[in-house]
Amino acid sequence: MEALLFSSPESVSVKQLSELSGLSPSQVRRALKELDAFYKEGGSALQVLHSQAGYCLQLREEHREISWKVSPPQIPPGALRTMAMIAYHQPVTQSELARTLGSRTYDDVRLLRELNLLTVRKSGQTLELSTNRRFSEYFGIEARSRQSLKEWLEKNMDLGPEP
Repeated sequence: MEALLFSSPESVSVKQLSELSGLSPSQVRRALKELDAFYKEGGSALQVLHSQAGYCLQLREEHREISWKVSPPQIPPGALRTMAMIAYHQPVTQSELARTLGSRTYDDVRLLRELNLLTVRKSGQTLELSTNRRFSEYFGIEARSRQSLKEWLEKNMDLGPEP
């Protein structure tokens, strides 16, 4: 399980892990639970994270800041602010964001789309933006609904004024 999770750039479902390992789905779930317990008991910086998309290995939150010193985020600070605003106010239109954050929002949205962190829907002359499963996985947020994501953001980020 550890090798499969470590090697995958995205979350892996129980079904996929079962097919790849030759274990039954119940054996896979048990192995994932044991692996996470092993990490916790050993004081590891890693954890097994479960999201809607499946399972992945992630750094525990308390170790993420130090890791940025050797592995800077792919997303520049301005785009991170745009991403946080989308996550908090979703669904939100790109034109609303541009009025609030300025025209660089268009470049930020382009980058976030390239990273596959957004769900985009045409809405008249603009785009309606919201986060997707990959967003929570990418940032290691265990929120399973828009409301729980909003609560996580309120607790962990300063988002400034609403659009």
